[in-house]
Amino acid sequence: MFANLKARLRNCRGVLVDSNVLFDLAMSDPKWSAWSSQAIAGCRENSELFINPIIYSEVSVSFATIEALDAALPPEVYHRQSLPWEAGFLAGKCYLAYRRRGGTRTAPLPDFYIGAHAAVRNLALLTRDAARYQTYFPGLEIIHPGKQ
Repeated sequence: MFANLKARLRNCRGVLVDSNVLFDLAMSDPKWSAWSSQAIAGCRENSELFINPIIYSEVSVSFATIEALDAALPPEVYHRQSLPWEAGFLAGKCYLAYRRRGGTRTAPLPDFYIGAHAAVRNLALLTRDAARYQTYFPGLEIIHPGKQ
């Protein structure tokens, strides 16, 4: 399923796992949990997995306690990485470009921050929502259902 994943990740410093992929597992999504589980396993086999505080906070809404969240996202599997200041600048510029192109305010700035984090730290991004990331971060290695 992810035959060329090792080659695609060779020049990346790891894989940032987007919250939508983690939600698939946490919620046992009938449509996406199998794909997300295989994608995470493939990425983990070939690289390190990362999350950031935005992803952590987005996923936290599915858990009653921090202990349950940490059990679902163990730090030895999903390495915590802080948000780089450079990513904040890049996220703001990409969001501004999005708004100038007519984008609505309903598109959350956190998505741009996640893409910028991956771009600045040379991380691949594992997500199901690739379109916006491809548009605003064209050099980013994106692992998504349409590109395996």
